[in-house]
Amino acid sequence: MLSLLTDHPLFCALILILVDLGLWRLISAHGSAWKLLVRVLIFALFSILLFNEGLNPMEPAPWADNVPLHLAATGLQIGWWLFGARTLTVLIGAVMMQRVGHTGRLLQDLLGAVIFLIAIIAALAYVLDLPVKGVLATSGALAIIVGLALQSTLSDVFSGIVLNTTKPYQLDDWISIDGTEGRVTDIDWRATRLQTSQGSMAVIPNSLAAKAKIINFSRPSNMFGVAVSVQVSPHARPSSVIEALERAMQGCRQLLESPAPSVALKSSNSAGAEYEISGFVASMSEKRVVRNQLFDLAYRHLQASGVNLLSSDEPGVPSNLSRPRALLDSSPIFSTLRQEEKETFSQNMTLQTFRAGEMILAGGEVSDHLFIIESGVVSVTLKRHGAPFESGRMGPGEVIGEAGILSDTSLPADFSAKTFCALYRIEKSYLKPCLDARHDINDAMQALLDFRLHKAQSLTEETPVLAPKKGFLQWLRNRV
Repeated sequence: MLSLLTDHPLFCALILILVDLGLWRLISAHGSAWKLLVRVLIFALFSILLFNEGLNPMEPAPWADNVPLHLAATGLQIGWWLFGARTLTVLIGAVMMQRVGHTGRLLQDLLGAVIFLIAIIAALAYVLDLPVKGVLATSGALAIIVGLALQSTLSDVFSGIVLNTTKPYQLDDWISIDGTEGRVTDIDWRATRLQTSQGSMAVIPNSLAAKAKIINFSRPSNMFGVAVSVQVSPHARPSSVIEALERAMQGCRQLLESPAPSVALKSSNSAGAEYEISGFVASMSEKRVVRNQLFDLAYRHLQASGVNLLSSDEPGVPSNLSRPRALLDSSPIFSTLRQEEKETFSQNMTLQTFRAGEMILAGGEVSDHLFIIESGVVSVTLKRHGAPFESGRMGPGEVIGEAGILSDTSLPADFSAKTFCALYRIEKSYLKPCLDARHDINDAMQALLDFRLHKAQSLTEETPVLAPKKGFLQWLRNRV
């Protein structure tokens, strides 16, 4: 092996370059540290072979009288400059990826281009002994011509550098650029790529992004704004509307407590008044679900307060209907009752109020009556490993106590008033014969009970504890 190195050093140098190219392809991306180490070692060995053979990359190749050997030596010297530029670029890229991550890729590419340009000029000056001043002058004129032809592309490139330097957004951020909303998937030389909520890909030139209005929904992290606007009659009392919307806001558990959500009057004129509920959620994926839930809660709580959403098509609720009667119309369980049956039901419903924090139905208690929530927010609490946690919130039109009515059993959940609540109570002695006669209502209530039991079981069941991994690799990780 040593004789091969001493007898044919130039041939071995060429083999080293080929080995480097092959190993760079074969070693996977997961072994990036190994790839860097191998490249540095091969470059060091390549340099030793050249200098030991008397080939100095700072001087023209010797053996001018032996043309084939002279050309081979010249090619290896030029290869040394390019090999060194590539190794330096890879090392700088690895350092930049650790410090600034993927967003520094554009600066890394630009720096790599500068390094390669310097290496090429150095090879022309030292190895080929060409007049660099003339080459630079010619390349400068050529650069002006190319720059004028690629003015738009260069604008995108330098705008991309500005965006990567100022960092108004990064990879995986949810942003809006000039009204186009999506998640940042890539930032390259020419454009920023966004994946929209519809699953499509939006490509926005960097020059446009640098001039446009940018809204970053991911800053600060883990906090995404959500807002819902509703329009009501201008004759509705503002305090009643705001109170109902605040109850709707409290009925949505996904809204973050800090910053606290709020309700505000946006505008008011003779045609109607517009109110807005605004708050924050922890992830972008929750925005659509929370927006839909907030609008449904706003509708139910406004209706419970006697306020209807502004509409030119839908007729208002008849004023001669009592609140218990209107509540039966809005209930998904009792809405199938005939008109005369609803009238009879409404006459057997009694109003009961609860202060905030007061227990409505304790877990394990068998109820002899059914509650229909008229207004307010009811908190549902379960226990896991003996510790209570809130599993849900209920609003107007929902029922409590169906387990005791159907099967003389109880639910494991505590139902308590989160805000001031008004509930209509229907005694079991009156309701049970009606359920026996109306199987559709009995089936709907049974489906609700089965759903709640299944949900309570899934939320309280113990998750299996994974055994810690053992072995030499895990021991080594724990020592690092």
